[in-house]
Amino acid sequence: MPIVQFTPFSSLVQPSLWHKLTDLKIDVLKLSDAAVPISGSYSTGRTIKDRETGQEIALPCNLTVGSESFEEGHKPPHGAVAAIGTLKNYNTIEEFKAADKTALFNQEAQAIWDHIIATRSTEQLNRFLLITFADLKKYKYYYWFAFPAFVSKPAWEIGEEGWREASEELDTTQLSSIHTQLRAQANSLPYFLLRKEKSGEIAFAPVEAYETFYASVAPEEQIIGFVDPSADPTNPGWPLRNLLAYLRALYPNTTSKLRVLRWRNSEIPHTPNTLWKSQIGVLHVSGEVTDATARPSAVGWEKNPHGKLGPRVADLAPMMDPTRLAAQAVDLNLKLMRWRILPSLDLDKISSTKCLLLGAGTLGCYVARALMGWGVRTITLVDSGKVSFSNPVRQPLFEFADCLDGGKPKAECAAEALKRIFPGINATGHTLAIPMPGHPIPPGAASIAQAKADVAKLEQLIDEHDAVFLLMDSRESRWLPTVIGAAKGKIVLNAALGFDTFLVMRHGARASSLSTGKDGKPHQRLGCYYCNDIVAPADSLTDRTLDQMCTVTRPGLAPTAAATAVELLSSLVQHPDGVFAPPPPPNTNSSNSDPEEGVNSVLGQVPHQLRGFLNQFKTMPLVGAGYDKCTGCSETVLKAYETEGFSMLLQAFNDAKYLETLTGLDKLYDEGDALLENVDWHEEGEDEDDF
Repeated sequence: MPIVQFTPFSSLVQPSLWHKLTDLKIDVLKLSDAAVPISGSYSTGRTIKDRETGQEIALPCNLTVGSESFEEGHKPPHGAVAAIGTLKNYNTIEEFKAADKTALFNQEAQAIWDHIIATRSTEQLNRFLLITFADLKKYKYYYWFAFPAFVSKPAWEIGEEGWREASEELDTTQLSSIHTQLRAQANSLPYFLLRKEKSGEIAFAPVEAYETFYASVAPEEQIIGFVDPSADPTNPGWPLRNLLAYLRALYPNTTSKLRVLRWRNSEIPHTPNTLWKSQIGVLHVSGEVTDATARPSAVGWEKNPHGKLGPRVADLAPMMDPTRLAAQAVDLNLKLMRWRILPSLDLDKISSTKCLLLGAGTLGCYVARALMGWGVRTITLVDSGKVSFSNPVRQPLFEFADCLDGGKPKAECAAEALKRIFPGINATGHTLAIPMPGHPIPPGAASIAQAKADVAKLEQLIDEHDAVFLLMDSRESRWLPTVIGAAKGKIVLNAALGFDTFLVMRHGARASSLSTGKDGKPHQRLGCYYCNDIVAPADSLTDRTLDQMCTVTRPGLAPTAAATAVELLSSLVQHPDGVFAPPPPPNTNSSNSDPEEGVNSVLGQVPHQLRGFLNQFKTMPLVGAGYDKCTGCSETVLKAYETEGFSMLLQAFNDAKYLETLTGLDKLYDEGDALLENVDWHEEGEDEDDF
């Protein structure tokens, strides 16, 4: 009699599996190479008809895995059979190649066998193993499947009649009954028992009921069935191998001859030209089972496309949407920080922060690039200027072509450059002139209406964003967004440049909003850009020479300041107190100072001010308290703005003394003069002793 040949499983990997594995590796597994439970599924074998020859061509004996394979308790599509598996992902290609594959395979085979002996269940007969290495930089996935199947010695043989059409032994009613009973199962059974009743009906039971179901039943009335994923007319599918091993191990005295049904019908034939595809055959095995508990040898490593034992590779890069590919690549480097260095880093807090950049010049360009590096997805730029020929070499979002024909609007041009760099970013630009104190609004309804519209637009933009960067060229241009940002409780960060010095600072929270921090201590009110001033911001642009009109700085200063500002934001949003985060204490020689005070962000300290000195290659952290007479963030100014709105702002723009009078700074001069008058000045040497 011919020896039974079996069609091995062929893995069918949906691309979604690799996407899910990527997320799992980056966000959950990280450096762990622990085994992960997965599942797969298979269904009845299928054929397709060759249009030219009319012949039926068998499709591979597929076991399918996809993103749902990682879901606990996932049920396969109705009519498909579930298979339990194990995935082991290695951290390096060297580890993948050097893995002890024999030990891994034997471990899985032993697990199947132990489950048979201990539980008499068929649940794990189709257990499989998947080992992988994911090259997340190149989106290449190396993998190798194993489908352990036990080898029968001696081999199973099939009767001289071979595999016959099931319809030759079972009528249409009986076959339809089998189909109906299989479909009625809550979970599709991979294996089942059939028994012919005297009435002609077919009784149905799971394989685990073998002893009771076939008690006093003649062998010719017994049929062992299985869902066959093989469409080959002569070779049954891989699942039959372990079913036969299961029966021989548990019931060696009654299973040397078996009638086996290869169930290959996914639906009942409804047309004369559609036939029942299922087959039936009689299998024989000689010899006696001496030790039913001894595990037989097993085979099952899948061959690669070249027909040799070896891994396969899935290269997803050519198939992926380039925009999505870029987005995953952007996030990859950031998520790798959480593997070893900062497991508690909350990247979503940073990437979801909507950033408004006021100024699209040298600072604005570098800040935007650094924010993109942190994965920030929403960046809005505001500027009133156009790209000039001096800009591209210092401002990396512009190039020579942007300077032609009078120059493109800076904000819109910078936003378009960000999209070219990373299409997944939500970048927009707005050409907007920010009204400033010391720069009176020209009289006339049109000018006032335009100023009011500009203010309203700025208020809207600040409302829509979480963090505001002040990156403009002049001191007075920062006043209006300082007031609006403080009133609306936004994060406001300031960066300003000298020739070889810079200032980066975060504005303190509004005094009326201060409460108690996570540590139970009251929040300290920190100052803003104007808190150290004793005069109101005034016109600093008029009557300036060329070297004063242009931003004359050492070329490396702006990138340094911009990077510092962005890193200050990233540290701030990681702090549990957010905008209220306390700064580290000033440098002190006291032995009583706590070095950990103020260090609550996972990224370290969250300073208030950083003053950099490039001529000394030194950065100095400073703390400045809020000033109750500040023209930018004092309660007096904020309440006047909230109460009077644009009319208050208009006075500030037009009247150079308005803010000093409003805050009481003007009284400081009178008090100072009075103090000077009361000083008792003495002539040098007047009271000296004579010797």
